[in-house]
Amino acid sequence: MPAQLQAGDLDRRITIQRFTEVVSGEYNEPRQVWGDLITVWAKKTDASAGEAYRAQEVGAQISARFVVRYFSTTASITPKDRISYKGDLYNITRVKEIKDTRNAWLEIEAVARADK
Repeated sequence: MPAQLQAGDLDRRITIQRFTEVVSGEYNEPRQVWGDLITVWAKKTDASAGEAYRAQEVGAQISARFVVRYFSTTASITPKDRISYKGDLYNITRVKEIKDTRNAWLEIEAVARADK
């Protein structure tokens, strides 16, 4: 990813979701749910499409890279979070700062199931 990335290249709206615990119900039971952390502009690049064979099941996966601006909230993104984009849910596999762009851009690698 070139260091010359411009704000105008961020042409997709994505939502970063985090697994959180909420208290609800008649007895105030704690339960865990996905909640929206932040919605940001991003650049999306499809990385590859492949098939995964697991437990005698064929499942298609779509790999993508999302680039977002670096700031305090996006700096807290980890592979425990996920991305919601156009109705698809992407599991985050890696988050890294783009080389030579200290505190400017983050690259998020993620995968989504394509056979749902």
